[in-house]
Amino acid sequence: MNRRDFIVGGAGIAVGAGATYSLLKDGKKSSSQSKKPVEAPMVNKGLLEWRLVTTWPKNFPGLGTGANLLGELITKGSGGRLAVKVFGAKEVVPAFEAMDAVGNGTVEMGHGAPYYWKGKVAAAQFLASVPFGMTAQEVNAWYQWGNGQKLGDQVYKEMGTKFFPSGNTGVQAGGWFNKEMNSLSDYKGLKMRIPGLGGEVVKAAGGNVINLPGGEIPPALQSGALDATEWVGPYNDLAFGLYKSAKYYYFPGWHEPATVLDNFINIKAWEKLPSDLKAVVEAANTAVNQMVLSEFVARNNGALSTLVNKHKVQLKNFPDEILKGLGNLANQVMNDIASKDPLSRQVMDDYMAFRKTASAWSTRSEGAYLPARAGVLG
Repeated sequence: MNRRDFIVGGAGIAVGAGATYSLLKDGKKSSSQSKKPVEAPMVNKGLLEWRLVTTWPKNFPGLGTGANLLGELITKGSGGRLAVKVFGAKEVVPAFEAMDAVGNGTVEMGHGAPYYWKGKVAAAQFLASVPFGMTAQEVNAWYQWGNGQKLGDQVYKEMGTKFFPSGNTGVQAGGWFNKEMNSLSDYKGLKMRIPGLGGEVVKAAGGNVINLPGGEIPPALQSGALDATEWVGPYNDLAFGLYKSAKYYYFPGWHEPATVLDNFINIKAWEKLPSDLKAVVEAANTAVNQMVLSEFVARNNGALSTLVNKHKVQLKNFPDEILKGLGNLANQVMNDIASKDPLSRQVMDDYMAFRKTASAWSTRSEGAYLPARAGVLG
C-alpha cells in the first residue's frame, strides 16, 4: 500500500461517511466485523459536486498536481459524498479571477497563493510569505499552533471565503536574471515578475514589477518583456524552461522563504457542510500541505542537477550588500503597508512575534546544524 492510499483510506475512516470496515494492511475485515455483518454505507447519500478552480496551469508539477491531490483526497475520503473536480487556470476563469469566482459562488473552491489577493485584502500577502521571514517548518507551526489559522480565516472572510494552508514550496530560488546582480542599484529599471511583498521590495529598490500568472511567464521572459523573473525553484523552473531565456540563476529566495499555497472555499458552501465533511476537507488540506512541501524538497535536488550539468545554468549567490539592502527595504515596506491597514498590522505583528520566538530555537537547531554538516561532508 502506498502512502497516498493510506492517507485517503485513513481520512475516510477517521472522519468520513460512516465507513463500516477497518483499513487493514492485508485488506481483510476485522474478526469482530466478520461475525456481525452490516450493510454497506450509502456513499451517494447527500452527494455534493464541487468545482475547484486553480491559478496554476493544468496539471503543473507540484502546484497544479497538489490541487489535483486535494480534490482526490476529499472525494475519496468522503466516500464520494463530496466529489471535487479540479480545473486549471483559464478552463473556467483566468488565474487571477479565481478568488472572485469562489467568493461570489460561481464555483465552490479555489487553489492559489495568498499574495495573489493583496489587491482585495492587503493583509493576505502576509499569509503567503514574508521577505526574510519564517521557514516552512516555522510557518506551519504558526498556522497549526499559533494564531495563523485564525488570522487567515479573518482575512479570507473579507473575501467571502474560508481559508486553508494547502501546500508550501519551502525556500524558493532568488530568480532568473539576464544580467549579473552586483549591487542594489542593479534593480533600478529592471522589469521583473515578482509577486507579493517581495515585489513591493523590488519596487522600492527601483524595479519595474510586472505581475503575471505562471503560464504567461516563459513567453514574457523570452520576448524581453521581462528582464528577470522568479517563479518557484529548480523543479518548477525547469518545467517552464526558464533557463532558455536567462543566464543567471540567483539564490537564496529572500523574498519567499516559505510560500504558503491556499485552498479557499466559498463561505456559504463551507457553512452548509456537515461536520464530518468539514473534517474530511480539513484532513485533506493538512495532508496536502505536507505532501506538496515534501515533493518540492525531493524534486528540487534532481532538477537543480539537470539545470547545472545539462543546461549549463550559472548559479549565483546574491552579494551580501544586496541582501542587506533588500532587508532594510523590506522592513520599511512592510511597516508602511501595516501603518495604512489595521488588519495588515494585526497579521504582521503576530507573524513577526512568532518568528522571533521560533528563531531562538531554529538558529540553534537547523541554523547550527547545516553549517556543521557542510563542514563534515564538504
